[in-house]
Amino acid sequence: MRELKCPHCGNVFSVDENDYAALINQVKNSEFEAELSRRIHELEETQRARQQAEQTRRAAEQQAAQAQMQLQLQSLQAQIQQADQQRQLAVAQVRQKATEEYMKKDRELAEAKAKWDAELKAAQEQIAYYKELKARLSTKMVGETLEIHCSTQFNQLLRPLMPYAYFEKDNEVVEGTKGDFVFRDRSEDGVEYISVMFEMKNENDETATKHKNEDFLAKLDADRRKKNCEYAVLVSMLEPESELYNGGIVDMSHRFEKMYVIRPQFFIPLITLLCQTSKKSLDAKRELALVKAQQVDVTNFEEKLTAFKDGFSRNVRLANDRFNEAIEEIDKTIAHLTKVRENLVKSGDNLNAADKKLQDVTIKKLTYGNPTMKAKFDAAQNQ
Repeated sequence: MRELKCPHCGNVFSVDENDYAALINQVKNSEFEAELSRRIHELEETQRARQQAEQTRRAAEQQAAQAQMQLQLQSLQAQIQQADQQRQLAVAQVRQKATEEYMKKDRELAEAKAKWDAELKAAQEQIAYYKELKARLSTKMVGETLEIHCSTQFNQLLRPLMPYAYFEKDNEVVEGTKGDFVFRDRSEDGVEYISVMFEMKNENDETATKHKNEDFLAKLDADRRKKNCEYAVLVSMLEPESELYNGGIVDMSHRFEKMYVIRPQFFIPLITLLCQTSKKSLDAKRELALVKAQQVDVTNFEEKLTAFKDGFSRNVRLANDRFNEAIEEIDKTIAHLTKVRENLVKSGDNLNAADKKLQDVTIKKLTYGNPTMKAKFDAAQNQ
């Protein structure tokens, strides 16, 4: 048996072992439940505290993230606003530049149109002038008037700029033909650097048989070659409706070497262009002229030497002939001694003349007036 004392009333009572074990179990179970409840309550409180702390942390993080996003949004809005301002400024600049370019092109277009209108008006007036002029003149006078026009243009515009130039009518007939005008110009030191054969062609509108420019190209090329000219130019009013010939300077080099066909208004520009082009080769032409002059000196020396040899040989031949005649006369008859003597005297004279010529030949005389050969002989003697 076991005695137990009540903690509340103080009574002592006895219990057997079974009851005692049951009471102990009951106490243990009660304490366990209480402890368990307490622990569960503590865990629940801890969990609630943790959840509240987590919620607080999350709220703080969310608040910080929202603040950061707000700052980023404000920064992006500022960048967008700045970019939009730059875009508007760039668009304004582009518009201003485009407007200026448009106005500039518009001015250039207006100027070009005004210039073209002026040139067109001048060309139409010139065409009308020539048509009216052709209607009032005969075929012969039309051609002569075109020649006078070109000659006047040259003398007024180019003659003051080209003091050494030659521009005259071609009056020299070679093999039955001649051109209309020959133009040549040379440098200050006398070297010719350009030469042009000109042909002027025109006809009345009423002429029954209409000529074409190609009808005169072959003759013009032949005249150029006969007069030793470098270029050939046909100044033509033929085929007045042709877009090819009305368009400007027409190069005919594919048909004939260094040949051009022009309207009268391109007469001065073409001469100027050809002169500017030819002056670029002036140095080469100077060297060529010098080489030709040296060749002439050598040729003159050879001609003098040949003439001397021919003269000497002739004198020797004549002397031999006379001498042989004298021998024959002596062999034939003593009676002809007087005649033989005369022949011998003549033979002696020829021999003396030949000998005198031979003795009189010197390097100085052979090279007289020939600076090239003199220089060569002097160089040979010095060596």
